[in-house]
Amino acid sequence: MARRTSRPRRTAAAAPAAPQECPCGLPASYADCCGRLHRGEAAAATAEQLMRSRYSAFAVGDEAYLLRSWHPRTRPPRVDLDPRLRWLRLEVVGGSDGGPFHSEGTVEFRAYCSQGGQGGELHENSRFVRHEGAWVYLDGVVDEDAG
Repeated sequence: MARRTSRPRRTAAAAPAAPQECPCGLPASYADCCGRLHRGEAAAATAEQLMRSRYSAFAVGDEAYLLRSWHPRTRPPRVDLDPRLRWLRLEVVGGSDGGPFHSEGTVEFRAYCSQGGQGGELHENSRFVRHEGAWVYLDGVVDEDAG
């Protein structure tokens, strides 16, 4: 009787895993946090939630979501995302209004990034408004002295 040798079985390659943590910094997975907004399964309930989801969209390269969540009056024709830019961390500094019962609000934040081994920081006070019932990004004032 011939002896059989066991060979490793070939299986289909596993799909790439979604980011474990959401880039926005909240203690949830990307799929359960900002990913739901990016996929259109949920809408931002507050200006801060929209800002966090937009930061995550920059981090994962979701240009379509960035454009959808931008006020039509100030929305550019496209967002030129630089694939060499890595968004590392978000810090929400403060804000005003922007809650579930408000029609406008602001969120001040610092976003830390890296490009070509050099660190950087974006410090912005963003304005958000409701447009057709949904929170959208209107504009922001960038602190040019940051970073």
